[in-house]
Amino acid sequence: MVSFAWGTICMAILVADDAPIHPMIRGRLVERNGKPIGPQGYADERAQRLVEREFNLSYTDTAPTYNRIVAGKWFAPGADELSMEEGIAQTLHLGLGDTLTFDIAGSQVSAKITSLRKVSWDSMRANFFVLMPRRLLENQPKSFMTAFHLQSAQAAVTADLLRDFPNLTIVDTSAIFRQIQTVLDQVIAAVEFLFGFTLVAGVLVLYAALASSHDERVREAGLLRALGASREQLSRAQTAEMICLGALAGLLAAGGAAAIGWALARFAFDFEYAVTPWVFVNGIVGGAICALIGGWVGLRNVLKTPPLTTLREA
Repeated sequence: MVSFAWGTICMAILVADDAPIHPMIRGRLVERNGKPIGPQGYADERAQRLVEREFNLSYTDTAPTYNRIVAGKWFAPGADELSMEEGIAQTLHLGLGDTLTFDIAGSQVSAKITSLRKVSWDSMRANFFVLMPRRLLENQPKSFMTAFHLQSAQAAVTADLLRDFPNLTIVDTSAIFRQIQTVLDQVIAAVEFLFGFTLVAGVLVLYAALASSHDERVREAGLLRALGASREQLSRAQTAEMICLGALAGLLAAGGAAAIGWALARFAFDFEYAVTPWVFVNGIVGGAICALIGGWVGLRNVLKTPPLTTLREA
């Protein structure tokens, strides 16, 4: 264990200026407020899995600067209290004031929840579901961990560390991220193709709808011009019609996309979904532009027919 800690310290000194060493203790949640807790008490599958497995616990007397306390207050160093990540607390229906008991290698440690933390799991820092004062966990079996960013030019550092400290475990996440990026690129390409196909199909449908009403629009334009409307006025009216139709279609499309994205994030992937206003802005502008293009293709000959010819044919 000592060599592991020193190896991790050497790694932190070599590759990062801000790579603190964190103790990590494995413990299973067994009681809540003195009552046994188990998977049978939850209907949610994720909650059942969380209760069945061991938690990664850690100890510190000072609140992490990269975690934001959203409820309660940070515990006193000598108190039997703990701080919990708000997401897991919500999943397990835990709240401030609940006393939790963890089984750690056969010994039980109890503490009261006095604060909930907002954890940014995508920050690539070492984060924990539960943090306790040093006094409660310092003597428990533990390992040490840290997280750091390694430049590509320093790739040989990991091989040197593993040679000098065989009991180190180094997880290179770059390969994982490359694979994830490859999958995401494929998904994005498929979505972009589907978007382009749908866009072209929508323009064709608009063109077909305008073509079917071409003769009627020609008669209406001829009658309006005979009554004194200028060609420029009719052209502006057509443009305004296409912009309104396109903007409405874009707004509905953006709203539908946001609703589908929220549903997938909430029920399929189980992560927070933030709707950006640019989705609606881009939808409205894009819809108006596409409608203008389709309208120009479908109505470009409507105003070219002389009004007298139109009235004679009518």
